[in-house]
Amino acid sequence: MKHILLPTDFSENAWNAISYAAQVFKNDVCTFHLLHTYTPVIYQTEFVMMNTSQLELSDIIRETAEKNLEKVKQKLLNTFPNKNHEVTSILAFNTLINEIKEQVEKLNINYIVMGTKGATGASEIVFGTNTVHTLNNAKCPLIAVPENFKANPPKSVLFPSDYGVDFKDQHVSTITDIVNSNKSMLNILHVSFGYELSYKNLRRKNMLETMLSDTNFKFHDHRDESLENAINVFIKKNGIDLLVLINNKKSFFENLFFRPFVNKIGLHLEIPLLVIPSFKNQSS
Repeated sequence: MKHILLPTDFSENAWNAISYAAQVFKNDVCTFHLLHTYTPVIYQTEFVMMNTSQLELSDIIRETAEKNLEKVKQKLLNTFPNKNHEVTSILAFNTLINEIKEQVEKLNINYIVMGTKGATGASEIVFGTNTVHTLNNAKCPLIAVPENFKANPPKSVLFPSDYGVDFKDQHVSTITDIVNSNKSMLNILHVSFGYELSYKNLRRKNMLETMLSDTNFKFHDHRDESLENAINVFIKKNGIDLLVLINNKKSFFENLFFRPFVNKIGLHLEIPLLVIPSFKNQSS
């Protein structure tokens, strides 16, 4: 049984991510946990104690959110009927980031699937603040779905790697679960800059190959002056519809991607991004 957390603010963007999750995990037995948080800006404890109208307003906000959450739940059940799926609702007076953290631990969440906000005037800002923060700090795999992406299950997946990570079962199973369930092609891309793989990294590549023995995959080796450019070109040339990254502080992705890529968004992604966190007991 998989547990999938689906944050929603009742926008079309959020519904698109929910639709994506329903299709990606259509062959899996899982529970979708719809999550909505609310924190009225005007809510202040000291003021509420002296003004009952504030309490009334908070009740109205909660009641409206409950109704909207129930509408999303019914829409999900009606649009994507699936005997393997259950849907629950979570409404919390909390910040989204804090509530996600609490629910991930409480419900043993396997994946978070959430929408991105899109450009807000500055061309380099593609993901909203909540998405960026969750991408950087999530303790479980997270799929960020661009708002204009047509929600279809992935058929061609890209996993760039410098083989600088000792791949763990948690890393690989997260990828193979989705790839095998959707009968996708997994493309592992290594971009070199004029040097050969070290013995340690070659060993890691061979280990990864063994761990993917039951998966449809291909290795690709490209030379390029820019890793970002190599990934962009590969995505467009090969019809990639899901990009996978491991957020590991000991890998080059920590500096190359998770600050300039996630915070500045060097790659203007038009496809979903699956971020797999580093795990405890990760060896060097």
